[in-house]
Amino acid sequence: MQLTAPAARRTGIRDTDGMAVASFVLGLLGLLVLNVFLGPIAIVLASVALWRGTARRGRALLGLGLGVADLLVLAAFMSADNTMSWSL
Repeated sequence: MQLTAPAARRTGIRDTDGMAVASFVLGLLGLLVLNVFLGPIAIVLASVALWRGTARRGRALLGLGLGVADLLVLAAFMSADNTMSWSL
């Protein structure tokens, strides 16, 4: 009797769900601060969560979109200021 296999499967799904939520939160936070770091992290976490088949697919897609938006916001402000940082 293998009782550990279903527990490992649930843990893996829970990990991917956590990655999806983390990518969403980091992508949202990245719009405000540290978008040069948080944007790529959100993109990677969302991609891994989607690749592993998360149950929170919508949240992972939002995290992916927000991560890309972080980098686009950074690029827009960098081109406007000609600097690596921006301020409000």
